[in-house]
Amino acid sequence: MPATDTVLNARALLLDMDGTLVNSDAVVERVWRRWAEAHGLDPDEALKVVHGRQGYATMAVLLPDRPVERNHADNRELLAQETADVDGVVPVPGAPAFMAVVSGLPHALVTSADEALAQARMTAAGLPMPATRVTAELVSASKPDPEGFLKGAAELGHAPADCVVFEDSEAGITAGLAAGMRVVGVGPRAAAHHPTVHVDDLTRIRIEPLADGTLNLRVTG
Repeated sequence: MPATDTVLNARALLLDMDGTLVNSDAVVERVWRRWAEAHGLDPDEALKVVHGRQGYATMAVLLPDRPVERNHADNRELLAQETADVDGVVPVPGAPAFMAVVSGLPHALVTSADEALAQARMTAAGLPMPATRVTAELVSASKPDPEGFLKGAAELGHAPADCVVFEDSEAGITAGLAAGMRVVGVGPRAAAHHPTVHVDDLTRIRIEPLADGTLNLRVTG
């Protein structure tokens, strides 16, 4: 979808982290390539599934007959590895300015990372951690389930229809739309998955708070 002169109105913003605010692809690729190879999987095919989901949910897609307990055990190990490895973690273009603008506006982080990983990556990227956040520990189902976004909206006290989601992955975009929200797809992965509007990065977003509490989001070409 062309990113030219689209205007969305909202009362709250729900922000994914990886691929949306923070570019952590280098770490994700290192960790998941090792895991895929150890389990006899094609790493390139595995990486097509990884983004946006919690680790155990990715494993369930890649190894559907595997006991769920093993997936959760492996997930804990991979989370520890990812939390300790921040080499190459950088902000998505425009993210520092974007976060400075939204700091005084209703917004929440909704991420498939747990709290420790979210803190590590946001810190490594030099971005402030939102006070309201829905991390992996706080949901019973991973994206593409909409639970996280619905919880984020509820925490902020706004109806789903009044929220706009920022996401980069198929799982995240699916979750946001299933929650009844508009979705700004960010980055190259997002374009193919039918977000409400797509942008190359966060430099393309302008946010204007209006007197009635509405946020005017303008997507520029």
